[in-house]
Amino acid sequence: MKLGIIYAGQGSQVVGMGKSFYHHPLFDEYPDLKELCFNGPLDRLSLTQNTQPCMVLVASIITDLLKENGIIPDYCAGLSLGEYSALYCANVFEQRQVIELARFRGKVMNEAAQGIDSEMIAVIKMERDILEDLCKQASSLGIVSISNYNCPGQLVVAGEKEAVEKVKELALEKGAKRVIPLNTSGPFHTALLKEASLALKERFQQEIFHEMKIPVIFNTLGHELKNQTIPEILEKQVMSPVYFEDSIRYMINQGVDTIIEIGPGKVLSGFVKKINKDIQLYQIEDNDSLEKTIKALKGEDYEIRK
Repeated sequence: MKLGIIYAGQGSQVVGMGKSFYHHPLFDEYPDLKELCFNGPLDRLSLTQNTQPCMVLVASIITDLLKENGIIPDYCAGLSLGEYSALYCANVFEQRQVIELARFRGKVMNEAAQGIDSEMIAVIKMERDILEDLCKQASSLGIVSISNYNCPGQLVVAGEKEAVEKVKELALEKGAKRVIPLNTSGPFHTALLKEASLALKERFQQEIFHEMKIPVIFNTLGHELKNQTIPEILEKQVMSPVYFEDSIRYMINQGVDTIIEIGPGKVLSGFVKKINKDIQLYQIEDNDSLEKTIKALKGEDYEIRK
């Protein structure tokens, strides 16, 4: 048995997340984030600059509790923001460091998106190469590209509104089953986030990146690092596509047959099922699901690591 852990990204947040871990001392160090996680309201929790540190705080607590029970993955990955939690799991970042980095990332992404008339849409049932070509056709109207390769049958397009609307029109003409507008606050994972990328580059020059103890599969690559550095990849990540489907396929090709999703809801688990229905899936968002997952893994052919 080989285990992968995947971390949810922005958009999965819910009011009350992390509340069953209220006794954890880390919450007392971040009273503002604790209040947002436990009580919201959802509109404030969903602001980019708030969502990101809140999601990472809760994910880091769950990661610690899994490790305390000897559950350490063979590989980890995360969707966009979730990649920071994966890097915490891999010991690249320290806990308080990763929470503050997520806070900074949310802030600069929000600032970079200000004043841009943008849109993000999910395109259902269309081949990658066809949609990539449609984005090229629409690019005369503005910056537009595929921002997320989530799973077979679901791609996300983001960019300047007029260009995205043209892609929507062309995609429906070319046979897309549906096009769904997404409730997001900016054209994330496109070239329009260059200012956020530059701000992250400057911030990373002040940060210590520790040796990676667990292989992380990176969004912008769909596989492990080769000739790149982690800061370089994270700088690019905010303005480059998320190759989530490729990342999961890579994980499976390395022998991973069991995956835990950490974060509210089961969005990523749904993607994984569409990529490979034979993967054993668990999802952890609270103390009950944590205990059920630990119990299930201890009953499987899994080597508990101390």
